[in-house]
Amino acid sequence: MKKSVKVLTILLVFALLLFFSACQNGVSSATTIETSAQQTASSESVTETTAVNQTSTIGEPPTIKPVTSPEPVAKTDVINSEYIVFAWNDLGMHCLNPTYDTAVILPPYNTIWAQVIKRGNPPQIVTESLTVEYSFVDNTYSYGKASYGQFWDNAQKLFGATVEKDKGLNLKDPSVSNGLSGTMAVETDHFEVVGVPLTPVDDSNFWSAYQVAKIVVKDSSGSVVAETRAMAPVSDEINCAKCHGSDAFNDILSKHDAKNNTTLVSQKPVLCASCHGDPALGSPKSEVPYLSEAIHGFHATLSTVPACYDCHPGDKTKCSRSIAHSDQDGNCVTCHGDLSQIADSIKSGTKVPWVNEPKCATCHEGIAEVDTGDTLYRNAIGHGGVYCASCHSSPHSMVPTTQQADNYQALQYQGKAVSIGSCAACHPNSKGEGTNDYGEVHGGSNPETYNACFICHTSVNTDTTKWPHGFQWKQRP
Repeated sequence: MKKSVKVLTILLVFALLLFFSACQNGVSSATTIETSAQQTASSESVTETTAVNQTSTIGEPPTIKPVTSPEPVAKTDVINSEYIVFAWNDLGMHCLNPTYDTAVILPPYNTIWAQVIKRGNPPQIVTESLTVEYSFVDNTYSYGKASYGQFWDNAQKLFGATVEKDKGLNLKDPSVSNGLSGTMAVETDHFEVVGVPLTPVDDSNFWSAYQVAKIVVKDSSGSVVAETRAMAPVSDEINCAKCHGSDAFNDILSKHDAKNNTTLVSQKPVLCASCHGDPALGSPKSEVPYLSEAIHGFHATLSTVPACYDCHPGDKTKCSRSIAHSDQDGNCVTCHGDLSQIADSIKSGTKVPWVNEPKCATCHEGIAEVDTGDTLYRNAIGHGGVYCASCHSSPHSMVPTTQQADNYQALQYQGKAVSIGSCAACHPNSKGEGTNDYGEVHGGSNPETYNACFICHTSVNTDTTKWPHGFQWKQRP
């Protein structure tokens, strides 16, 4: 009897193993068939590249990150600090494709800058004997999430480069491929990490365009001397689906073929910048229009002209989020112009995409240091050699914004989500009655009340010509 039970047990276990194996094979086969069907839906032939795509690692569909209470800000005791650090994303929003098997516009490519200040009288911008490390909150890998693995699978065909998984392209220094953590490179007056392949899906499989970078500054002994957090925005919400349907990128290629007598559908995946120049990818202008001119110009002629957020991130993302500069539609046209104006300015040669952009001085007239000439805001230096973005944050996200990650440093250093050093950190409706009044309360190295100037300075004088933007005793637009 015992022997019979043992035999039956062995047979039962064996049957269960066969059953689970069959289920697993069925799931695998179904996934392969579904992936193949999606990738060949509007293609007349299955190319070698498509066959590669069928084996790409496709992760589980992410869910939108639930709304939660903002993470508490770790306030810094700046008065007793030797160093402070500012950090920011260079564009205010980086876009990437959701897939890399059809039409491709942009790779995963996020860039973070940081500037370290040694507090003093005067403060000093420092890079020597320091290292700046970066990482991202709950976001340590990209390959295997959603369909982003296709970027690495097809990098050679699309970008002419073999890229290690979870490493990124680097248009500034192709010999350096950065990952989702590491040490930032030292530049003349700041630290920088270029081309991080960050995606909007975190390690918990939540989708959010508002990823967060952790920045840690260490001295030569390895001791932490300053740290902060910065917004690392990234979105795959390039929303062509509103007009092009659920299989948008295939529809775009098909329509391009029909209109221009091309054969893009049979060449998938196709990088748009391989024909249309795109300075964002270092692609020069050719016989055909710049990509920006082609896209904006074509859509400007449609009977129903799309809005900016119909294509650019977007309903979930809200690419432009600075409270003073944004609206529900992003308020993009105020600075950039409408679709026709963008296309016409590029066609006439008065604008090169990514090279010539709107200027703050267009609206903020008559204020010292606001007009940065030919230097873009994101590269411009202001008060004491400090970058404009150090105090005001990134383009499209000048503080205060709707997202705490944008406001983190202002809250960390001065307790109020306004530009670093602003009187509004303490004074909601007043800037005082003049230099004498200011000097009595905030002047010197041992003031009655420390204000936001002491984030960097250990002593403050009352010569307003040396203050940011040639300080004036009035509210500014």
